Amino acid sequence: MNASVNVSPAPGEKNRMPGSTRIRQFFSQYKIVALLVAVALIWAYFSYATNGAFLTSRNISNLFRQMSITGMLALGMVFIIIAGEIDLSVGSLLGLLGGVAAILDISQHLPLPVTILLVLLLGALVGTFNGLWVTWLRVPSFIVGLGGMLAYRGALLGATGGSTIAPSSDAFVVIGQGYVSPATGNVLAVLILALLAYITWSRRNARQRLDLKVNPVWMDAAKLVAAAVALFVFVHVLNDYGGIPVPVLLLLGLLAVFSFIATQTVFGRHIYAIGSNIEATRLSGINVDRVRLAVFALMGVMCAFAGLVNTARLAAGSPSAGINGELDAIAACFIGGASMRGGVGTVHGALVGVLVMASLDNGMSMIDVDAYWQMIVKGLILVLAVWADVVSSGARR
Repeated sequence: MNASVNVSPAPGEKNRMPGSTRIRQFFSQYKIVALLVAVALIWAYFSYATNGAFLTSRNISNLFRQMSITGMLALGMVFIIIAGEIDLSVGSLLGLLGGVAAILDISQHLPLPVTILLVLLLGALVGTFNGLWVTWLRVPSFIVGLGGMLAYRGALLGATGGSTIAPSSDAFVVIGQGYVSPATGNVLAVLILALLAYITWSRRNARQRLDLKVNPVWMDAAKLVAAAVALFVFVHVLNDYGGIPVPVLLLLGLLAVFSFIATQTVFGRHIYAIGSNIEATRLSGINVDRVRLAVFALMGVMCAFAGLVNTARLAAGSPSAGINGELDAIAACFIGGASMRGGVGTVHGALVGVLVMASLDNGMSMIDVDAYWQMIVKGLILVLAVWADVVSSGARR
């Protein structure tokens, strides 16, 4: 005789889901959507406050150019944070590498390709040096970054003699101030859209071969249409003011590379695994120290890119370059959904976080908000972003 026990929920318990729980689940699943809505609201407010000046092609072009430097730092920083580490030296390292670029370009008169190659190589070496302290010598990354923040700033002051090195060569300045022609921008938009369509088609075929769940055709088509609209609006607005800025194009290229690493490579999966549970990852046979070392080396390379663009944008090497750059990059990553506990975060989320920060900086400057209020607002947003991470973590649990 089989007996079964039917445990049914108490009356009303089936539908009992506190509003706070639903909110947590929404933020956990749709962080990027919520951030994009926040960006739209920020832009709408500043457009109203500036009588439409905020949304002019000129200001949008300047906004994206301004965010490109912090965006490059954020691309490297999000990997650092996902791996469960932190690097406070990136602002000072940006300044140092930018200063070295100015010296090579202005004082040594090296060809532009040689200058770029040497600065990128130096960035990778310094990033690896930071990683060696963390992996081999077991010094906490917070302390290594703090020491680097002081040491690299001192090295920059020593290399430049505490004075600005100027002017940069015309070829070098193009990196930070140049534009891609409108025709080239249109061609790139078409190529990017074709690439997105190919990737979507390839993923659908791969999932079908593996008998995995596949999104409805209309859903993938809707995503492509939304991407096409956003892409061509983006290009059209920037073409109205001379074309796509070179730093923005460089940032988009780096975004594609880092997105591929994070989502399509074994190395990217290892980064997430280390941040989620480093001991379990080590016991599974993964060389944890090698992965962490590579992450710090990538961070150094991104500091080199940011330093090159910053020096080219200013047409000079400045001893004050990169101050607070690490704070903006870290804040952008947390705003974009990265978790301070590691193992969580996305590359595109970090860039949306940069867009939020850059939009606030740009908009508040246009309406003449005092500098101290700008700092207060950015600090509050950072705390709110970490609180949202805590809330969404509760939803995941």
